Amino acid sequence: MITKDISQILKDAGLRPTRQRMALGRLLFAGEDRHVTAENLHAEVVGQGERVSLATVYNTLHQFQEAGLLRELAIDGSKAYFDTNTSNHSHYYNEHNGELMDIPSENIRVDGLPKPPDGMEISHIDVVVRLKRSN
Repeated sequence: MITKDISQILKDAGLRPTRQRMALGRLLFAGEDRHVTAENLHAEVVGQGERVSLATVYNTLHQFQEAGLLRELAIDGSKAYFDTNTSNHSHYYNEHNGELMDIPSENIRVDGLPKPPDGMEISHIDVVVRLKRSN
């Protein structure tokens, strides 16, 4: 994906393409789908020579999420992951290294959901299958 495409993605989402948003957008949206934390994205962008604070990375990730460009996943309560694939899908979580991997949707079936309260509907279901090393 070229820079013009990133700029257009941001504009289409109602976001002004600032230098920081463009730098982070290139890392997030210029290739395959990714699962990132603010900390690892910050290290990546700084490693490319960009001057961006960790607070700016957090703020930008939340702006991208609010604009529908990212999906936020709370895995351990203390760490938030952001997924560039915003479709309704499930994940494996490797407890050893903190890696998230997509599970193909045809491999998950959820039965027996309760009826939501009046006036509400289920928007999506998050399934996280935790993995650990076998003995």
